[in-house]
Amino acid sequence: MSRRITEEAVRAFYAGEKLHKSNMAVENKRMFLHGNMIAKIEEGQLMISTCGWHTPTTKERLNGLSGVNVHTKNYQLYLNGEKWDGDWIALP
Repeated sequence: MSRRITEEAVRAFYAGEKLHKSNMAVENKRMFLHGNMIAKIEEGQLMISTCGWHTPTTKERLNGLSGVNVHTKNYQLYLNGEKWDGDWIALP
């Protein structure tokens, strides 16, 4: 079920549509998980954050976005193969 919500959320996110489903909300090119904004598009730039929640669900939602690969290895968070602290970062 989670993957389906991720797919729907990502579709709405890029289309600029609203979606409220389960623990997800998308509106105005902003994606929220449990009320925390984890992704946004500002001036055409994709920006992401874990908001301090490095959970499997947060990583799955972010991984649904284009050009994003978030995973954890030995308790260290990685974004596209580089160590990441989960703070806001702009992606190309």
